[in-house]
Amino acid sequence: MNITQEKIDDLNAKLKVQLSSEDYQEKVEAVIVNYRKTASIPGFRKGKVPMGQVKKMIGKSVLVDEVNKLLQEAIYKHITENKVEVLGNPLPLTSEVDWDNATDFEFEYEMGLAPEFKVTLEKKSKFDYLQIVADKKMVDHYVTDMAKRYGKMTQPEKSEKTDLIMGEFIQLDGEGNALEGSINHTSSVALDIIQDKKAQKALVGLAEGDEVKLHITKDFSNDAHHMLNIKKEELETLDAYFTFKVNKISRMEPADMTQDLFDKVFGKDTVKNEKEFRAKVKEEVEKSFEGESDNKLKNDVILHLIKKTKLSLPDTFLKKWLAATNEQGLTEEQVEQEYEQYSKSLKWQLIENKIIKDNELEVKNEDVISHTKELIISNFAQYGQPAPEDKKLEEIAVQVLGNEEERKKVYNQLYDVKTMSLYKEKFNLKNKEVTYDEFVKLASEK
Repeated sequence: MNITQEKIDDLNAKLKVQLSSEDYQEKVEAVIVNYRKTASIPGFRKGKVPMGQVKKMIGKSVLVDEVNKLLQEAIYKHITENKVEVLGNPLPLTSEVDWDNATDFEFEYEMGLAPEFKVTLEKKSKFDYLQIVADKKMVDHYVTDMAKRYGKMTQPEKSEKTDLIMGEFIQLDGEGNALEGSINHTSSVALDIIQDKKAQKALVGLAEGDEVKLHITKDFSNDAHHMLNIKKEELETLDAYFTFKVNKISRMEPADMTQDLFDKVFGKDTVKNEKEFRAKVKEEVEKSFEGESDNKLKNDVILHLIKKTKLSLPDTFLKKWLAATNEQGLTEEQVEQEYEQYSKSLKWQLIENKIIKDNELEVKNEDVISHTKELIISNFAQYGQPAPEDKKLEEIAVQVLGNEEERKKVYNQLYDVKTMSLYKEKFNLKNKEVTYDEFVKLASEK
């Protein structure tokens, strides 16, 4: 076997692989011999089929398979041992092969090469770091939500638009009578999620035993299919009238602003009065937005570095590779339409990998396990459950990381943390306080 690489330019190369019968013949013969031992062919005893007959039957297909395996192994070995940084995978240039008569073969491949470039993270590069500040309206919302979460359920006489009503839906015919064999279902209705304002208004002010007529379509509520016990697809085409009879009204009365509530939310004696409680809520809410601020900074850094870094790609090769390897099959027009976004994504991948390498950022296995345990504990806490004991926690973490996708996700999260820390250290960041609405507006501009 002989492999040679020819450099066409800085971003493209050609790979030539030459095979002789010595490279593949032994493997081909072994496959044919094993097949002969187990082959069941009419007119011959098992294992006694003449070798010539077996070769005639499967010889060509075995040759093709074994040569292709050799090629893949040889190309992978060449790229790995010579540390060739390729983009995509080598694409074959050889069109026709005389599998029936040839014993020596020559195959050619074209390769796209990763560019050489530098990435500089400088203090003169300035970014606004948008720090989301919880305004009074937002703090009021979270305080009310927490008070409701630890409040008590009551049964008021009349419904209000934040109540939960249990009642019976009966579908009507064109004359306003119950439609036989149609929808008849008892369920609960959360009034604050009713999107149809006219219907929501009609459901306010009702008492137990009251009936109201409702016009229900897909715009009634995103949850209407559950209320009516129908499939979501059926809701898409639904346009019908119903009576709704109130069976029960429930209301969550928020807990009073007392030490009991403060202790339940933040732990015993962490805060001592309503002023401290609201300040703590504000602090926790703002802390929960740090991830969004980091994401905004990362997006700004991505756009900045893609624009600033002088980085060219083997565009012609990559377009051909995308068309050849896409499972759905892309036309040239589709490749052209999607290529700009693909090339930006690839450029950022190359830049980020370069940053990680140049700054010797590393995620160790113990970091991955520790972070996974934290995620598991957080997940248990979300459902009000205590964290598993150490041994059980370790078992769950190992099980989670046994899934390649989950393991990759954790590695990516940890590398994101490390690169974000690096950006905050290397770049000139100016803290800018904004409300959440202002943040959304600024983030959607780019």
